[in-house]
Amino acid sequence: MKSLTLLLVLIFLLSPTSEAAITCSDVIGNLRPCISYLTSGSGKPPSPCCAGVSTLSTSATTTADKQTACNCIKNASKNLNVNTALAQALPSNCGVSLPFTVSPTVDCSKIT
Repeated sequence: MKSLTLLLVLIFLLSPTSEAAITCSDVIGNLRPCISYLTSGSGKPPSPCCAGVSTLSTSATTTADKQTACNCIKNASKNLNVNTALAQALPSNCGVSLPFTVSPTVDCSKIT
């Protein structure tokens, strides 16, 4: 629990300032049900995880929102040691489209 709290604090401190309505807390809250799946899962993601991905997809509507969500996910994926293949497949496995690739190397500034 301490590491999750530390991660959330780091994400908050490292997130870029912008005019985004969505926050890293929102993003992490939506994706929290996905953490165990992304770090050690296989098969289909659990439905609460997909519900969070869907909520994130509909919440991140502006360029600033999308870039904020991307940076939050990018930073979290580096700190949580997620399975990159599972992370990249997560949106499609949940039947959701995100405007960016879930990857620790994605350039979030290029998202429009």
